[in-house]
This record gives sequence, C-alpha cells and structure tokens, in this order.
Amino acid sequence: MRLFLDTADIKQIRDAVKLGVISGVTTNPSLVSKAGWPGDYKSAVQEICSLVKGPVSVEVLSVEPEAMIEEARSIATWSPHVNVKIPVCAAGLEAISVLSKENIKVNLTLCFSLNQALLGALAGATYVSPFVGRLDDVGQDGMELVAQIVQCFDRYRLPTQVIAASIRHPMHCVTAAEVGAHIATVPYSVLMQMVNHPLTTVGIARFLEDSKKTTGKG
Repeated sequence: MRLFLDTADIKQIRDAVKLGVISGVTTNPSLVSKAGWPGDYKSAVQEICSLVKGPVSVEVLSVEPEAMIEEARSIATWSPHVNVKIPVCAAGLEAISVLSKENIKVNLTLCFSLNQALLGALAGATYVSPFVGRLDDVGQDGMELVAQIVQCFDRYRLPTQVIAASIRHPMHCVTAAEVGAHIATVPYSVLMQMVNHPLTTVGIARFLEDSKKTTGKG
C-alpha cells in the first residue's frame, strides 16, 4: 500500500518527503487556502509537484460536464504529475469518460458507495476515493466500504486503484492495508502518529541512558 499526504502545506510536504514514505499528494482549494498560499492555486500545485514528483490530485471547480472537461484539460497541463479530482455525479462521470480517452488521469472523489465507485471505474477513473472518516461521522463503517470496493475491483480485474481518503487516525491506515487498499491519503498529523509509539520513545530514552553508563559520557 502506498501513502499520499492530504495537505497543501509545503513545510509538511517537505518534511514528509524526507522520510521516504510519501509517493503522492491529494489537495484541494480549501487546503491551499488553509495553508496560506500567497500566490495562485496553479503555482501552489506546481511547487507541490516539484517536491513530490508523484501523483498530485487537483480538484475541478466546474459543475457542468463541458466545463469540467475544459478545466481538467487545463489543469493537466500544469505538471505531468497532476491527476484531476472530479466528484461522482452524472456530470462528473460524463467528464471522466471523455478525459480517460485522452489519457488524463482522474481521481473520482466524494465517493460514498460501492455503486459510485463501480460507475467511476467503468467510466475510466484512474483512482476512486471513498471518504472513510465522513462515513464514520454519520454512523456507517467507512472501512467496510473500502473493503467492498477492493473486493469488487479484484473480482472483475478492474484497473482502477482505491484511495482510502478522509483518514482520521492510524487505525484507519492499518485497516486500509489489511483490506487491500492501494493507497491511503493521510493528514500530516496522522502520518506522525504512525511514526511514533510510546514504547519506542521509552526504548530510545533507555538506550541513551544505558549508553551513558557504558561510555561514561553524559
């Protein structure tokens, strides 16, 4: 399973890339605004692409299929690493069916059911992103949906990859890996929680104390 970072914060992306575990980024205009970018959305995306050098999902803002297609074509020219995020809806599926034939990679976003994921895959989406945390928020099991999508795609040998999105905590990542999600896209805070464990912290401190005793330093 690969890990993407769900952010537009350049410092977070730089720090995560240094760990050697991040292979892509998912972002949207809200995350760019939250990160306080002084420039425009395009320049933000291009800098992110230069750091990650892997798939970077960029969201369309249009709602009509023709406008979605034109916007997606423009976004795809920003960088060879760009994937276009399109929400699952009738207009979105129409746009995906056109864009996929032009070899523009699409991430079907705001996916909340197996039906939606299957339609996205049949339309030609490169990725589908079931939103785990948001389903959990309304009393559904978000990871159960991820498992259903993975099983369905495997059974019918569909090439579309599954991105477990809206990740809220490290156990979401554990379950995503267990059920066979191709990718989990995580906030920086969750990535750091995955790195750390209290027993590791205690163990490092103990090793340092013991090394002082054996070396006489400290």
